[in-house]
Amino acid sequence: MKHFLNTQDWSRADLDALLTQAALYKRNRLGDALKGRPLEGKSIALVFFNPSLRTRTSFELGAFQLGGHAVVLAPGKDAWPIEFELGTVMDGETEEHIAEVARVLSRYVDLIGVRAFPKFVDWSIDRQDKVLAGFAKYATVPVINMETITHPCQELAHALALQEHFGSADLRGRKYVLTWTYHPKALNTAVANSALTIATRMGMDVTLLCPTEQYLLDERYMGWARDNVAESGGSLTISHDIDSAYAGADVVYAKSWGALPFFGNWAPEKPIRDQYKHFIVDEAKMARTNNAVFSHCLPLRRNVKATDAVMDSPSCIAIEEAENRLHVQKAVMAALAGQG
Repeated sequence: MKHFLNTQDWSRADLDALLTQAALYKRNRLGDALKGRPLEGKSIALVFFNPSLRTRTSFELGAFQLGGHAVVLAPGKDAWPIEFELGTVMDGETEEHIAEVARVLSRYVDLIGVRAFPKFVDWSIDRQDKVLAGFAKYATVPVINMETITHPCQELAHALALQEHFGSADLRGRKYVLTWTYHPKALNTAVANSALTIATRMGMDVTLLCPTEQYLLDERYMGWARDNVAESGGSLTISHDIDSAYAGADVVYAKSWGALPFFGNWAPEKPIRDQYKHFIVDEAKMARTNNAVFSHCLPLRRNVKATDAVMDSPSCIAIEEAENRLHVQKAVMAALAGQG
C-alpha cells in the first residue's frame, strides 16, 4: 500500500511524474484528454481535525473534476471524537478508536485524506504524528497527508509554481531563501519543514534564514535537507543575517513558526519573537535579490509577514501556488486511486 504522507517517502522520479501530471491537469481540469477520469465511481474521505479553506476546497473540487466524490468529516463536530493511543481506557471524551475508524472508512471509500495539526503541548509527542500514523497503520486504502507536521501537497504546489515561473522543471542553481517571519502567535512548523524538504530535493541552493538557532527546524527535517543536498546537489546554508541571506536570491519563501525549545510553553518565547518583527518581507529586502520571485502558502497577514507592496507585486506567485494545490492533489489522488 502506497500512501502520500511525506514527499521524502517518494522517489524523485515519482515526484517529477506527479508534477508532470499536475501540469497536464492544469491545462485540462476535467481530464478528458488524459485517459478519462481516474476517480470515476470512486470516493475519498476528507478528515479534518482543523479548519481549512484551500485544502478542503481544492480536494473536494479535485475529486469532483476527476469523477469522484468527497465526504468531509470533522471528528468531534460532525463525527465522533477519535482515540489514537493503544491500551487507553476510553472513559473520557473519545468515542471510538482509530483501529475501527480507519478500517470502517476503508470499507466505504477508496482514499482517505487527513488534516491534523499539532496539539502544541509537547513536541516530543507531536513529532510522532500519531493521527496520521494511526490512519496509515489501520487503513486498507491509501492515506494522503492534508497537513499535519508536514504539508507535502503544499510542497508540490510550490514546486510547480516555481517551475512555471522559471519555465523549467530544472531548478538547480537557483538561490532559495526560506525566511522566518513574525506572527503574533507561535505557529506550526509544517510548511517550513516541507519547504526545506522540497527545495533541497529540487537541488536548489537553500538558505534557511531565521532569527536565532532557537528557530531552527526539527533535526529530522534538517537531516532530510542534508540528505537531499547529498543526493540532488545544491547546498544548505543556515543564516541569521537578513542582508546576506537575501543577496542574490532567486526565490524568497516566507513562513512563520514558533521556536521548538519553547514548544508548549510559549509565554517565554513571545518576547523573543517580538524582537524580530523586522523580518517582514518588504521592498527593501526584495531589492537585494536577483529579481526574486516571492511566495507564501497562505493565509498571510499583510503588513505583518509581508507588505502590501510585496504581495501585490508581479513577483508574487502566492495565488498561482494556491491554485496549484488543486492540480497537484488531483495528480496525487489519481496516482493512488485503485490500490485499496
